[in-house]
Amino acid sequence: MVFWIIILLVVAGLAWIRLAPSDPSVWNVDPQVTADQDLASGVRRRVAGSEETFEALHRIILETPRTEVLAGSPGEGRVTYVSRSKWMGFPDYTTVQFVEDHLELYARQRFGQSDMGVNKARVDGWLATLAGQQG
Repeated sequence: MVFWIIILLVVAGLAWIRLAPSDPSVWNVDPQVTADQDLASGVRRRVAGSEETFEALHRIILETPRTEVLAGSPGEGRVTYVSRSKWMGFPDYTTVQFVEDHLELYARQRFGQSDMGVNKARVDGWLATLAGQQG
């Protein structure tokens, strides 16, 4: 009986991770990026760019599997995306904001202590693809 209770709790926890609502007022916020930072739970990047650069990056991000817009649009100047891990569906949130002559990106996890470099790899991959398209 104890075994089945433990299994039920594990399944319920995994269901919560996959189905937990994402409140845009919590996640679609100013990234406040002053410099590039690699964090245990994510990454911050600041890159030179324009509104056209933002549109190009937006298209690149939306081509990423299991990634969708949570809130905002390039026309509004800020977009927050949700990217989910393949097997467990863990959500990571990336906010991109256009400010004057640059883009600010802030990618972070929702659950856990460390993202094991997943957000860094994803964001740096997007920026490498963007640089390849522009250069």
